[in-house]
Amino acid sequence: MIYSQEVSNMTCIAKEVNHGPAPIPEEGKWVQSKEIKDISGLTHGVGWCAPQQGACKLTLNVKEGIIQEALIETVGCSGMTHSAAMASEILPGKTILEALNTDLVCDAINTAMRELFLQIAYGRTQTAFSEGGLPVGAGLEDLGKGLRSQIGTMYGTLKKGPRYLELTEGYVTRLALDKEERIIGYEFVSLGKMMEMIKKGTPAQEALEKATGNYGRFAEAARYVDPRKE
Repeated sequence: MIYSQEVSNMTCIAKEVNHGPAPIPEEGKWVQSKEIKDISGLTHGVGWCAPQQGACKLTLNVKEGIIQEALIETVGCSGMTHSAAMASEILPGKTILEALNTDLVCDAINTAMRELFLQIAYGRTQTAFSEGGLPVGAGLEDLGKGLRSQIGTMYGTLKKGPRYLELTEGYVTRLALDKEERIIGYEFVSLGKMMEMIKKGTPAQEALEKATGNYGRFAEAARYVDPRKE
C-alpha cells in the first residue's frame, strides 16, 4: 500500500464505530452482505440497447452469489435472439460480479444484467421475503405451458385502425368486428399447446383445431378479418 506524504505524517486516531453494512432481506433472512457469496435471490430486470431497437427481460436465480438459473427473453431485434442463446450458456455458474463484467454480446442483455445486479445487491429481489427462496427451475414458470414467452404484438395506423397480432392467449388468426367495424373479440391459436400435441403424434390439422380458441363476443361478429392480410 502506498500512502502520500501528508497521510504518512498524520497522527493515528482510533476508529471506534464499525457496525458493518446495513442488513438486506434475502430469501426470508436479514443478511449483512460483505462478500459476493453472501447474496441470494431470484429477480427480473429489463435492458435495452443504445439505439433502443430491442429490449431484453432477464431472470436470474442466484444462490450464494452464483447464478444457478438464467432466463433470457428478447424482443424487437433478430440478432438479439442469437446473443441470448450465447448468454444462456455464459451466465449460469458465474458469480453476479463476474456476470456484471462479462460481455453478454448484446447491449440490451448487458443493460439487463446491470439492472439486475443493482436489485440483487440491494436486496430488492422478488424473493426477498420468501423463506428459502425459489428452487432452480422457477424461472420456467414465467413461461407457462408450452414454455413460450408472454408476447403482445399490436399494430395500428390512423387510416386503417388497429390490428391484434399476438396476445398472451396466442397467435391471433381472426378479428371479430361488429356492424360498426369495431373489434369485439378475436380468435387465437396457442402455438405452445399446438406444438406439444404435434410432437406427441397428433395430426397437424387436428392439433391446430384443438389449440384454437376465441375471446370476447367472437360469435356475435358481423364479420371476421385476418389481421395480417385484410
